[in-house]
Amino acid sequence: MSGRGIRPGGANGLAGRRALVTGARGTFGRHLCAALTGAGARVAGLDLHPDEDADVPVLGCDLTDPAAVPAAVRAAVARLGGLDLLVNNAGVGGPAPAELPPDDAVRQQLEVNLLAAWRTTAAALPALEAAHGRVIFVASRMALLPLPLAAAYGVSKRALVAYADALRHEVGTHVGVSVVYPSMVASPIHDSTVRAGLSLSGVSRPEPVEGVVAAILRAATARRAPRDVATTSRGRVELALARHAPALADRLVRRTVAGRIAAGDLDGAPLAAGMVRRHREPHR
Repeated sequence: MSGRGIRPGGANGLAGRRALVTGARGTFGRHLCAALTGAGARVAGLDLHPDEDADVPVLGCDLTDPAAVPAAVRAAVARLGGLDLLVNNAGVGGPAPAELPPDDAVRQQLEVNLLAAWRTTAAALPALEAAHGRVIFVASRMALLPLPLAAAYGVSKRALVAYADALRHEVGTHVGVSVVYPSMVASPIHDSTVRAGLSLSGVSRPEPVEGVVAAILRAATARRAPRDVATTSRGRVELALARHAPALADRLVRRTVAGRIAAGDLDGAPLAAGMVRRHREPHR
Protein backbone atom coordinates (compact mmCIF):
# COMPACT_ATOMS: atom_id res chain seq x y z
CA MET A 1 0.00 0.00 0.00
CA SER A 2 1.25 3.46 -0.79
CA GLY A 3 1.46 6.08 1.95
CA ARG A 4 -0.53 8.68 0.03
CA GLY A 5 -2.88 9.91 2.72
CA ILE A 6 -5.37 12.74 2.23
CA ARG A 7 -4.20 15.77 0.30
CA PRO A 8 -5.42 19.13 1.66
CA GLY A 9 -7.16 21.54 -0.67
CA GLY A 10 -10.93 21.12 -0.58
CA ALA A 11 -12.79 18.33 -2.32
CA ASN A 12 -9.99 18.09 -4.92
CA GLY A 13 -7.86 16.64 -2.13
CA LEU A 14 -9.97 13.49 -2.40
CA ALA A 15 -9.12 12.71 -6.03
CA GLY A 16 -7.82 9.15 -6.19
CA ARG A 17 -8.18 8.61 -2.45
CA ARG A 18 -9.60 5.34 -1.17
CA ALA A 19 -12.55 5.67 1.20
CA LEU A 20 -14.69 3.25 3.19
CA VAL A 21 -18.11 4.33 4.51
CA THR A 22 -20.16 2.35 7.02
CA GLY A 23 -23.95 2.51 6.90
CA ALA A 24 -23.47 3.17 3.19
CA ARG A 25 -27.09 2.62 2.18
CA GLY A 26 -28.60 4.90 4.82
CA THR A 27 -29.53 8.56 4.39
CA PHE A 28 -26.10 9.99 5.24
CA GLY A 29 -24.29 7.06 3.65
CA ARG A 30 -25.87 7.36 0.22
CA HIS A 31 -25.27 11.10 0.01
CA LEU A 32 -21.75 10.76 1.38
CA CYS A 33 -20.75 8.01 -1.07
CA ALA A 34 -22.08 10.12 -3.95
CA ALA A 35 -20.19 13.21 -2.76
CA LEU A 36 -16.93 11.31 -2.29
CA THR A 37 -17.26 9.71 -5.71
CA GLY A 38 -18.06 13.09 -7.23
CA ALA A 39 -14.86 14.46 -5.69
CA GLY A 40 -12.85 11.74 -7.42
CA ALA A 41 -12.42 9.30 -4.54
CA ARG A 42 -12.64 5.54 -4.93
CA VAL A 43 -15.33 4.45 -2.50
CA ALA A 44 -16.62 1.21 -0.99
CA GLY A 45 -19.31 0.78 1.61
CA LEU A 46 -20.29 -1.57 4.40
CA ASP A 47 -23.95 -2.10 5.20
CA LEU A 48 -26.28 -4.76 6.54
CA HIS A 49 -27.88 -4.77 3.08
CA PRO A 50 -25.25 -5.35 0.37
CA ASP A 51 -25.21 -4.07 -3.20
CA GLU A 52 -21.86 -5.05 -4.66
CA ASP A 53 -22.87 -4.25 -8.25
CA ALA A 54 -23.74 -0.61 -7.62
CA ASP A 55 -21.56 2.30 -8.78
CA VAL A 56 -20.28 2.36 -5.19
CA PRO A 57 -19.95 -1.30 -4.17
CA VAL A 58 -21.53 -1.99 -0.79
CA LEU A 59 -20.33 -5.14 0.95
CA GLY A 60 -22.73 -6.86 3.31
CA CYS A 61 -21.69 -6.91 6.95
CA ASP A 62 -23.42 -7.02 10.32
CA LEU A 63 -21.25 -4.52 12.16
CA THR A 64 -22.50 -5.86 15.49
CA ASP A 65 -20.89 -9.25 14.73
CA PRO A 66 -17.30 -9.20 16.02
CA ALA A 67 -16.37 -12.14 13.81
CA ALA A 68 -17.73 -10.59 10.60
CA VAL A 69 -16.19 -7.11 10.71
CA PRO A 70 -12.44 -7.85 10.23
CA ALA A 71 -13.10 -9.98 7.14
CA ALA A 72 -15.44 -7.39 5.64
CA VAL A 73 -12.94 -4.59 6.21
CA ARG A 74 -10.14 -6.67 4.69
CA ALA A 75 -12.31 -7.36 1.64
CA ALA A 76 -13.11 -3.67 1.21
CA VAL A 77 -9.47 -2.62 1.61
CA ALA A 78 -8.38 -5.27 -0.91
CA ARG A 79 -11.02 -4.05 -3.35
CA LEU A 80 -9.83 -0.46 -3.00
CA GLY A 81 -6.14 -1.34 -3.00
CA GLY A 82 -5.56 0.37 0.34
CA LEU A 83 -7.37 2.84 2.57
CA ASP A 84 -6.98 6.59 3.06
CA LEU A 85 -10.28 7.43 4.75
CA LEU A 86 -12.73 5.61 7.00
CA VAL A 87 -16.05 7.27 7.81
CA ASN A 88 -17.86 5.60 10.71
CA ASN A 89 -21.35 6.68 9.71
CA ALA A 90 -23.56 3.72 10.65
CA GLY A 91 -25.99 4.51 13.46
CA VAL A 92 -29.41 3.76 14.91
CA GLY A 93 -31.69 5.69 17.24
CA GLY A 94 -34.82 5.20 19.26
CA PRO A 95 -36.58 6.16 22.48
CA ALA A 96 -34.92 5.12 25.73
CA PRO A 97 -35.89 6.85 28.99
CA ALA A 98 -32.98 6.90 31.43
CA GLU A 99 -35.31 6.01 34.31
CA LEU A 100 -36.19 2.62 32.78
CA PRO A 101 -33.88 -0.42 32.72
CA PRO A 102 -31.95 -1.00 29.49
CA ASP A 103 -33.71 -3.23 26.98
CA ASP A 104 -32.85 -4.72 23.58
CA ALA A 105 -33.28 -1.33 21.88
CA VAL A 106 -30.73 0.20 24.23
CA ARG A 107 -28.27 -2.61 23.64
CA GLN A 108 -28.68 -2.27 19.87
CA GLN A 109 -27.89 1.46 19.98
CA LEU A 110 -24.77 0.83 22.06
CA GLU A 111 -23.70 -1.96 19.72
CA VAL A 112 -24.23 -0.06 16.46
CA ASN A 113 -23.33 3.48 17.51
CA LEU A 114 -20.30 2.66 19.66
CA LEU A 115 -18.98 -0.89 19.46
CA ALA A 116 -19.46 -1.29 15.71
CA ALA A 117 -17.44 1.87 15.07
CA TRP A 118 -14.79 0.68 17.52
CA ARG A 119 -14.34 -2.73 15.91
CA THR A 120 -14.49 -1.32 12.35
CA THR A 121 -11.82 1.24 13.20
CA ALA A 122 -9.62 -1.38 14.85
CA ALA A 123 -9.86 -3.56 11.76
CA ALA A 124 -9.05 -0.65 9.43
CA LEU A 125 -6.18 0.90 11.41
CA PRO A 126 -3.29 -1.07 9.85
CA ALA A 127 -4.33 0.10 6.37
CA LEU A 128 -4.99 3.66 7.55
CA GLU A 129 -1.63 3.87 9.29
CA ALA A 130 0.19 2.58 6.23
CA ALA A 131 -1.45 5.33 4.16
CA HIS A 132 -1.23 8.06 6.83
CA GLY A 133 -4.98 8.32 6.42
CA ARG A 134 -7.88 9.61 8.46
CA VAL A 135 -10.86 8.28 10.37
CA ILE A 136 -14.00 10.35 10.86
CA PHE A 137 -16.72 9.55 13.39
CA VAL A 138 -20.24 10.82 12.78
CA ALA A 139 -21.45 11.56 16.31
CA SER A 140 -24.35 13.87 17.21
CA ARG A 141 -24.84 17.13 19.01
CA MET A 142 -26.68 14.99 21.56
CA ALA A 143 -23.27 13.67 22.60
CA LEU A 144 -22.77 17.02 24.35
CA LEU A 145 -26.35 18.30 24.61
CA PRO A 146 -28.32 15.25 25.80
CA LEU A 147 -32.10 15.22 25.61
CA PRO A 148 -34.50 13.35 27.89
CA LEU A 149 -36.12 10.10 26.75
CA ALA A 150 -33.24 9.35 24.37
CA ALA A 151 -30.62 8.22 26.86
CA ALA A 152 -29.24 5.33 24.79
CA TYR A 153 -28.54 7.51 21.77
CA GLY A 154 -26.90 10.26 23.81
CA VAL A 155 -24.86 7.80 25.88
CA SER A 156 -23.67 5.88 22.81
CA LYS A 157 -22.65 9.05 20.97
CA ARG A 158 -20.91 10.56 24.00
CA ALA A 159 -19.02 7.28 24.44
CA LEU A 160 -18.13 7.37 20.74
CA VAL A 161 -16.54 10.80 21.25
CA ALA A 162 -14.60 9.47 24.24
CA TYR A 163 -13.37 6.58 22.09
CA ALA A 164 -12.26 8.99 19.36
CA ASP A 165 -10.40 11.09 21.95
CA ALA A 166 -8.55 8.05 23.28
CA LEU A 167 -7.78 6.84 19.77
CA ARG A 168 -6.35 10.24 18.84
CA HIS A 169 -3.83 9.97 21.69
CA GLU A 170 -2.79 6.50 20.54
CA VAL A 171 -2.59 6.86 16.75
CA GLY A 172 -2.78 10.60 16.09
CA THR A 173 0.87 10.80 15.06
CA HIS A 174 0.05 8.67 12.00
CA VAL A 175 -3.75 8.75 11.52
CA GLY A 176 -5.96 11.84 11.67
CA VAL A 177 -9.00 11.47 13.96
CA SER A 178 -12.03 13.78 13.65
CA VAL A 179 -15.57 13.86 15.08
CA VAL A 180 -18.49 15.49 13.24
CA TYR A 181 -21.55 16.64 15.21
CA PRO A 182 -24.78 16.83 13.19
CA SER A 183 -28.08 17.95 14.66
CA MET A 184 -31.38 16.41 13.52
CA VAL A 185 -31.61 15.40 9.86
CA ALA A 186 -34.81 13.99 8.40
CA SER A 187 -34.20 10.25 8.05
CA PRO A 188 -35.68 6.89 9.07
CA ILE A 189 -33.47 6.90 12.20
CA HIS A 190 -36.20 9.00 13.86
CA ASP A 191 -39.13 6.77 12.88
CA SER A 192 -39.27 4.73 16.09
CA THR A 193 -39.09 7.89 18.18
CA VAL A 194 -41.98 9.44 16.26
CA ARG A 195 -44.07 6.25 16.62
CA ALA A 196 -43.52 6.43 20.38
CA GLY A 197 -44.93 9.98 20.42
CA LEU A 198 -41.53 11.48 21.19
CA SER A 199 -40.82 13.50 18.07
CA LEU A 200 -37.91 15.96 18.34
CA SER A 201 -39.95 18.55 16.48
CA GLY A 202 -39.67 21.82 18.38
CA VAL A 203 -36.70 20.55 20.43
CA SER A 204 -33.96 20.07 17.84
CA ARG A 205 -33.71 22.26 14.74
CA PRO A 206 -33.52 20.21 11.51
CA GLU A 207 -30.64 20.68 9.10
CA PRO A 208 -30.09 19.45 5.53
CA VAL A 209 -28.14 16.27 4.92
CA GLU A 210 -26.01 18.14 2.39
CA GLY A 211 -24.56 20.28 5.18
CA VAL A 212 -23.54 17.21 7.16
CA VAL A 213 -21.87 15.69 4.10
CA ALA A 214 -20.04 18.96 3.41
CA ALA A 215 -18.74 19.01 7.00
CA ILE A 216 -17.43 15.45 6.63
CA LEU A 217 -15.65 16.39 3.41
CA ARG A 218 -14.13 19.45 5.11
CA ALA A 219 -12.81 17.23 7.88
CA ALA A 220 -11.41 14.79 5.33
CA THR A 221 -9.52 17.42 3.36
CA ALA A 222 -8.40 19.96 5.97
CA ARG A 223 -4.63 20.49 6.14
CA ARG A 224 -4.68 18.92 9.59
CA ALA A 225 -7.44 16.62 10.78
CA PRO A 226 -9.74 18.82 12.92
CA ARG A 227 -10.63 17.50 16.35
CA ASP A 228 -14.32 18.49 16.36
CA VAL A 229 -16.45 19.68 13.46
CA ALA A 230 -19.86 21.35 13.79
CA THR A 231 -22.12 21.15 10.76
CA THR A 232 -23.72 24.62 11.09
CA SER A 233 -22.95 27.97 12.70
CA ARG A 234 -25.71 27.26 15.23
CA GLY A 235 -23.99 23.95 15.93
CA ARG A 236 -20.73 25.72 16.75
CA VAL A 237 -22.57 27.88 19.28
CA GLU A 238 -24.31 24.87 20.82
CA LEU A 239 -21.06 22.91 21.13
CA ALA A 240 -19.34 25.86 22.77
CA LEU A 241 -22.28 26.31 25.13
CA ALA A 242 -22.26 22.63 26.10
CA ARG A 243 -18.52 22.69 26.81
CA HIS A 244 -18.14 26.04 28.54
CA ALA A 245 -21.55 26.66 30.12
CA PRO A 246 -23.12 23.24 30.75
CA ALA A 247 -25.43 24.50 33.50
CA LEU A 248 -26.88 27.09 31.12
CA ALA A 249 -27.26 24.45 28.42
CA ASP A 250 -29.17 22.26 30.90
CA ARG A 251 -31.51 25.13 31.75
CA LEU A 252 -32.26 25.76 28.09
CA VAL A 253 -33.10 22.09 27.50
CA ARG A 254 -35.28 21.96 30.63
CA ARG A 255 -37.15 25.07 29.56
CA THR A 256 -37.82 23.65 26.09
CA VAL A 257 -39.00 20.32 27.49
CA ALA A 258 -41.20 22.03 30.08
CA GLY A 259 -42.82 24.01 27.28
CA ARG A 260 -43.65 20.85 25.36
CA ILE A 261 -45.12 19.25 28.46
CA ALA A 262 -47.21 22.33 29.24
CA ALA A 263 -48.54 22.24 25.67
CA GLY A 264 -49.55 18.59 26.10
CA ASP A 265 -47.22 17.40 23.32
CA LEU A 266 -46.14 14.33 25.34
CA ASP A 267 -49.48 13.36 26.86
CA GLY A 268 -49.91 10.45 24.46
CA ALA A 269 -46.44 9.02 24.95
CA PRO A 270 -46.34 6.23 27.57
CA LEU A 271 -42.54 6.36 27.78
CA ALA A 272 -42.76 10.00 28.85
CA ALA A 273 -45.42 9.41 31.52
CA GLY A 274 -43.02 9.52 34.46
CA MET A 275 -41.40 12.76 33.37
CA VAL A 276 -44.76 14.38 32.59
CA ARG A 277 -46.15 13.38 35.99
CA ARG A 278 -43.14 14.80 37.82
CA HIS A 279 -43.34 18.09 35.94
CA ARG A 280 -47.01 18.48 36.87
CA GLU A 281 -46.75 17.49 40.50
CA PRO A 282 -45.97 20.21 43.07
CA HIS A 283 -42.25 20.35 43.85
CA ARG A 284 -41.39 19.19 47.37
